[in-house]
Amino acid sequence: MQYDFDLVGKIGSMALIRREDADLDYNIFSRLGRELRPGMIWVSSGAAEIGRLDYIKRTGYELSCDSVEAKTDYAAQGQMILMEQYRHFIRQEYSVRQVLVEHQHFNDAEKREHIRRLFLRARDQGAIPIVNYNDPVSDAENRKWELSALRREHREVHECVDNDETAAVIAGLVTARVLLIMTSTEGIYAEPKDPGTLVREVLAKDAQSLEKKVRELQTHCVGSSRPGANGAHAKLEYALGPAMRGTTVIIGHGRHRISDLVEGRVPCTRIGIV
Repeated sequence: MQYDFDLVGKIGSMALIRREDADLDYNIFSRLGRELRPGMIWVSSGAAEIGRLDYIKRTGYELSCDSVEAKTDYAAQGQMILMEQYRHFIRQEYSVRQVLVEHQHFNDAEKREHIRRLFLRARDQGAIPIVNYNDPVSDAENRKWELSALRREHREVHECVDNDETAAVIAGLVTARVLLIMTSTEGIYAEPKDPGTLVREVLAKDAQSLEKKVRELQTHCVGSSRPGANGAHAKLEYALGPAMRGTTVIIGHGRHRISDLVEGRVPCTRIGIV
C-alpha cells in the first residue's frame, strides 16, 4: 500500500496541561516540536482549555456567560496561544501552517479535495499543518441541523467536533501510514480504572476480524477522562475505519515521544491489520 503521509497525529487538551499548576505543559510542546516534520499532519486540541486558563490568569475569574458561549470565547482566546507554542518549539527551518476546519469541510467532496491538496502542498513545501476544529465560529444548532439533513440523505456524515474523529478522517483522506492519538492515558484498558489491564495490541489478518476484535473491546470501555470527552469507546470507533483500510493506529500517552510510540518502545495500544 502506498502512503502519502507518514503520520497523522492528534493530542488531547488534558495532555497539554499541567493540571496541578493550571498551566501549559511546555515540556510536551518542546518534545513534540523536536519531532514534528513535513510529511506529518498534527491535529491539536487545547484551544478552549488554554484560553480558559489564560483568561483566569488575566482576570482572576472565569466567564459567567452560557457554557457554550464561554467555550467559544475561550477557544478564540486560546487558539493564538496554542499556535504560538507550536511555532516556538518546531524547528525553525520548517514552516508551520494553521488549518481550522469544520464539519462541512469533510462532508462535501469538493471541499475534501481542497483540504487534501492543501495538505499535500504543505508536505512538498516543507510545512507542517496544525489542525484544530474552528470552535470560535461554529454554531452548534446550525451544525446539528446541517448534519441531520445529510443523514436524511443516507450519506456518511462526519461531525468532527471531536478532534479524534478529525484526525481519523484526515488519516483516511491523505492515506496515512500511522494515525497516532495521544491522550492522558497509556492507551485502551480492558478495565477502564485499572492501568494494569492495558491492551497493547488489537491486531488481525483482515478487516472483518479486526472489526470483531474492536467491537468486543468497546464493550469494556465506559466513561471518559473529563466531562465532555467521549472516552475510549469513541476513540476505538474513530480508529476502526483507518485501521480497516490499512493505517496502523496507535493510542498512547502524551508524555511519550512520537518516535517511541510509533516504534513500540513504550506502553501503548496498537490497532491494525498484519
